[in-house]
Amino acid sequence: MIEVRVSRKAADRVASGHPWIFSSDVVSAEGASSGIAVRVIDPRGRALGVAHYSSSSQISLRMLSGAVKEIDRAFFLERIAAAFSHRRSVVRDTDAYRLVHAEGDLLPALIVDRYADYVVMQTLDQGMDSARDTIASCLAELLAPAAIVARNDAAVRDREALPRETSVLSGEVPAAVAVRMNGITFHADLVGGQKTGIYLDQRENYLAAARYAHGHALDCFTSSGGFALHMAAKCESVEAADSSAAALALAEKNRQANNAANVEFRQADAFELLAGYAAQRRKFSTVVLDPPAFAKSRKNLDGAIRGYKEINLRALQLLERGGILVTCSCSHHVSEAALLELVAEASLDARRTVRVLERRTQAQDHPILLTVPETHYLKCLILQVM
Repeated sequence: MIEVRVSRKAADRVASGHPWIFSSDVVSAEGASSGIAVRVIDPRGRALGVAHYSSSSQISLRMLSGAVKEIDRAFFLERIAAAFSHRRSVVRDTDAYRLVHAEGDLLPALIVDRYADYVVMQTLDQGMDSARDTIASCLAELLAPAAIVARNDAAVRDREALPRETSVLSGEVPAAVAVRMNGITFHADLVGGQKTGIYLDQRENYLAAARYAHGHALDCFTSSGGFALHMAAKCESVEAADSSAAALALAEKNRQANNAANVEFRQADAFELLAGYAAQRRKFSTVVLDPPAFAKSRKNLDGAIRGYKEINLRALQLLERGGILVTCSCSHHVSEAALLELVAEASLDARRTVRVLERRTQAQDHPILLTVPETHYLKCLILQVM
């Protein structure tokens, strides 16, 4: 196995429980090529374990094991089987869930989502991409899916000098796969839909929001209608908006599948919609804000904070007394503390007194590693206007 020597700083980072080693901390990588598994050693030559090596990314090494071992089919089969076992203990009332959550399952840069009898995988660095067929073979053995799709169209692959592409590795995939989530039917487009088909990380938050939802509701950034359809049974009416025509077409299909006659989808820019409704002094009993990540890197953080504050200010202006605000951020760089602070500032500007009902995060099938803060990305606050 090729050896890659790293700095003391990198060795300390690994000792702290974080699997990433940056290119600036690689001292010597002679003989290492794109995507291979390498033996990582510290300045004294002591082994730190085995990692996948990337020749182009700022993250040069992603640790796979603290022991020096072969990264072969048996390794992947064991790790994926362990992830599957964990899902059997935490996933309830759904046949669509995340099976492998990258670092959260000790398989950095690998995402695997299950949609009923179908599996979608993403190999997001050179190492996992080189092991793609081996991983697919393990998934076929463990799950016997009707088809396996490789949704490798994510922008993060650009940093790895990998092409953006989508391919069907085995089987045949229908235009839409019907799944059940919390008793509600959703249709997932596994080849062209959001992420790997639909958003799975809000599954438990959908139920939480429905517990508080009432009256006339507004769901902004609705995508395929997750929050809207979960709230429909508790609300007089639900207006749901998104800027994507393709997402709304899928949302409407989901509405019809669930006979949710009190839900109406419309195409609109959420910023403009919220500002317009605030100017018109419209009132709602429940407002949901589930925007895409505004801060994809630290350099975008200030602008993201302004964006989050703007939509939360407008939402608070729309809420009647006793109204519920469900506000989310999936930007890793926006911490829960930062989200609480900006919503507090928005409440002061809106002259509303707000109390926290629940502080939530991503569903349990998206596990968070205590020593890897990047695995905790989704924040969800459920608030009430007093």
